[in-house]
Amino acid sequence: MWAGAAPERAHLVKGLAEADSWATDCHKWLNVPYDSGLAMVRDPEHLRAAMTVRAAYLHMGEHREPWQYVPEASRRARGIEIWAALKSLGRRGLAEMIERNCRLASRFAEGFRKAGFAVLNEVVLNQVLVSFGDAEKTRRVIAEVQREGTCWCGGTEWRGQAAMRISVSSWATTEEDVDRSLAAILRIAG
Repeated sequence: MWAGAAPERAHLVKGLAEADSWATDCHKWLNVPYDSGLAMVRDPEHLRAAMTVRAAYLHMGEHREPWQYVPEASRRARGIEIWAALKSLGRRGLAEMIERNCRLASRFAEGFRKAGFAVLNEVVLNQVLVSFGDAEKTRRVIAEVQREGTCWCGGTEWRGQAAMRISVSSWATTEEDVDRSLAAILRIAG
């Protein structure tokens, strides 16, 4: 969903406005706490009908009650962190960050390809899936990269193949960070 904020990526969410509802994670690209997500609905009464619970101690007033629109009756105010991130970045800052993260993901992919490793996905956003050969070697590289500490990359499976998953999502990530991380990963994989 965040691709829609970046002019060069907006085509990836074409037709989104036609949906009755959608949900997105704010954690990675906005660098907010893990359980920060958003659900948008065309008709708020559908959301309220799905989420409202009734109990004698829950008073139904005429005003909008936040607990009528979320799965929990009480929770931390995650909206504040999301609002603060969006307010501080602004639309232009958000677009620039998304575009930069996508370019940096492509930089990772180019480095892996040049070194002879298989990039398994088409890198259109900020995710890179790379295999270092067989599943055992790929898992070994992931474990050693995590232990070495220059960067952190997790493991996954893509179409039945073990892969390292790289997610470039921080506003602070630079080309130098990618180059340093790529050098460490390639050294370990070699």
